[in-house]
Amino acid sequence: MPRTFLVTGATGFVGSHVAEALVGRGDVVRTIARPGSDTALLEKLGATIVRGDLTDPVAVRQAADGADAVIHCGAKVGDWGPVDDYRKVNVEGLRHLLDAAAGRPLGRFVLVSTLGVYAARHHYGTDETEPLPESHIDGYTQSKVEAERLALEYHRKQAVPVAVLRPGFIYGPRDRSVLPRLAGRLRERSVIYIARGRYALNTTYVTNLVDAILLAVDNPAAVGEVFNITDGQFVSKRRFFEAVADGVGVPRPRGTVPVWLARFIANWRERVFRRKNKPYPPRATQAQLKFAGLNLDFSIAKARTKLGYSPRVSFDDGMKKAIEWYLSQNPKPETRNPKQESAAG
Repeated sequence: MPRTFLVTGATGFVGSHVAEALVGRGDVVRTIARPGSDTALLEKLGATIVRGDLTDPVAVRQAADGADAVIHCGAKVGDWGPVDDYRKVNVEGLRHLLDAAAGRPLGRFVLVSTLGVYAARHHYGTDETEPLPESHIDGYTQSKVEAERLALEYHRKQAVPVAVLRPGFIYGPRDRSVLPRLAGRLRERSVIYIARGRYALNTTYVTNLVDAILLAVDNPAAVGEVFNITDGQFVSKRRFFEAVADGVGVPRPRGTVPVWLARFIANWRERVFRRKNKPYPPRATQAQLKFAGLNLDFSIAKARTKLGYSPRVSFDDGMKKAIEWYLSQNPKPETRNPKQESAAG
């Protein structure tokens, strides 16, 4: 029998894939979307759209009314700005959702979190038993730690059937932020390796994540649990950057700096930008250092054994799909032949 799902963030990257997968298997999707958001795909899928945002408890309750399950993909993302701006959406917006869910006969409340909640250091097979830090490197990761704790508190105290998923770096079709920005910097030749790019990146192809979300929805063993989610294979930073550069047709990065120097530069630039009260981040931040320079290897053994998660899309195949979509949205400029132009003139 079809179930009704409230999917937050459904106009975005991950949420749109979740909505598509749910409709594909015969379920009904509801979502909350800000006025002016592009809802064309959701309308095509037949989703019910409530206009509003997560900071509005009335709109949240309206969107949650009649839902059998909640998949919370919506979040304020980024690596710059006051932590309270992130808390307003990622913690207080979540609280509105949890209040709307509490006391209802809800099948599941899946919170999509991030592997960024772990400490900003090298990780080698880190699993879910690792304690989370009390303070973090930026407002986004700080607010996501607090969001996880809030959701699990509602599970303990109000029996909301919460399951928390922690994906790594998510890539794939419909990524309108990270891949386009990286492609632009590669074209500018402003990307250099940290530690020769030898460390692991915690890649998570978007449909692998969707598979994990649906498993968390359907598997009773997910309730009250936290799961790391990645592609389950070693992908070095160098391999990742080279795949993007080759895919979009620009030169591969060549320079390299040691981790200690990258950390010094990031700390220095962040201090300067904060002192000047800049509304935008510097080119080098602690978050970018973590992404490009730290070993980010996390165990998914718990997700494999408890959820039955088995990543079905490899990095190579996933990156190929991501690049194909990116190029479909950003066609390469035509190469003109000066002689032909002269003859035509």
